[in-house]
Amino acid sequence: MSKPPDHEFEIKFFETVLKRDRDYTAVIELLGGLYTKHGRVADGLRMDRRLVRLQPQNATAHYNLACSLALVKRTSAALRSLRQAVELGYRDFDWMQEDPDLEGLKEHPEFAALIDQLKPQS
Repeated sequence: MSKPPDHEFEIKFFETVLKRDRDYTAVIELLGGLYTKHGRVADGLRMDRRLVRLQPQNATAHYNLACSLALVKRTSAALRSLRQAVELGYRDFDWMQEDPDLEGLKEHPEFAALIDQLKPQS
């Protein structure tokens, strides 16, 4: 029987790596996801903001920031970040519609407009 992953160990490990290299973008992204997944949404938001500062042209970083902002009910900021992600090339509109992190945005007209913009034209 395999032992379940120790997420606290994982988080502490990546936090230690980040202390050694504060701009290690892969670790910042990993930590952001781990924090959010384990209920530390404010810490995840902090990592997402940091990654966007370090990689302002990274569409996925903006998407993740939008998710974190939506989770803390910062709707306007989340929609701005989501629009920025789309402008930078984020195209996974199927996931945008399913992503539970964006649940609070899905009734908003701007969210619907982004989805319409991304849908393949038939």
